[in-house]
Amino acid sequence: MTGILLFIWFVVTFVASFYARELNSVVILGFPLGFYMGAQGSLVVYVLIIWYYARYMNKLDQEYGVHEGEDD
Repeated sequence: MTGILLFIWFVVTFVASFYARELNSVVILGFPLGFYMGAQGSLVVYVLIIWYYARYMNKLDQEYGVHEGEDD
């Protein structure tokens, strides 16, 4: 799972930046995609990656009985 999330991070960070000129031919919400990914889109993807990773790790913690939350 971590490898997949790192791959997504790498694509969003480096590949999108490298191909920004080509991505600018696509327009999202009135902005060129390359600009949008640099200004806001990458940040949205980072937040989603963090949210999913935290949720996945909490699920594993509960599965193995090492969670730090309130006792049930």
